[in-house]
Amino acid sequence: MKKNLTLLLLFVISVAGYAQITEHSFEEEVKIPVKLDYQLYTPSTYKSTGEKFPLIVFLHGAGERGGELSRVGIHGPLKYIREGNELNAVILAPHCPEGVYWQPEQVAGLVKKVIQENNIDETRVYLTGLSMGGYGVWATGGEHPELFAAMAPICGAIYRPIYRNAFHLKEMPIWVFHGALDDVVLPENSNNMVKALKAAGNDVKYTIYPFANHNSWEETYNNPEFYTWLLNQKRI
Repeated sequence: MKKNLTLLLLFVISVAGYAQITEHSFEEEVKIPVKLDYQLYTPSTYKSTGEKFPLIVFLHGAGERGGELSRVGIHGPLKYIREGNELNAVILAPHCPEGVYWQPEQVAGLVKKVIQENNIDETRVYLTGLSMGGYGVWATGGEHPELFAAMAPICGAIYRPIYRNAFHLKEMPIWVFHGALDDVVLPENSNNMVKALKAAGNDVKYTIYPFANHNSWEETYNNPEFYTWLLNQKRI
């Protein structure tokens, strides 16, 4: 019995002797598959001049996901153009597939591609969106602030830690919009983000529409002053 116990102890010590912690490194390019259909508006002077144009990136809401690509123009800058107004800018409106949400890396990848393939002034690229698109603006701008000269999220909110995004965006010109009566995405979402931005040193603009519910994008995108402010911003 004593002999068997000794052998068992020696076996355990022998097995334990093989335990070790080793250090390793993993390095490989990981690619994320992306497929986003999109509409691209170019002004009438786009082909007749050699100048580079500003780019407005518009992210639609959840109600426009899936279906026909034309749904990207139901609201926002493309609707503003369709109603007879003019903007001296290129407008990029990607279409989010049904059942998913805006992914920052996918949006950023598309923006980079469009900049590369068109006459775009890289110092004048703007990001705006409504509702789910407002979420997308906060998320994409927070992850890739180097791409954009200004942001305008409308009735949106943020998934990531607020103060982390606020720090990343402390130098970004931002105009936030929300309806005071919004019962879909509560205005406290914008309130909290604006407070965090101000605490980080950002002199963020904030417009609350006192009688608007979730459709605060209508007054925003119909306002010429909004586009004037947006197009006056330039990334240094």
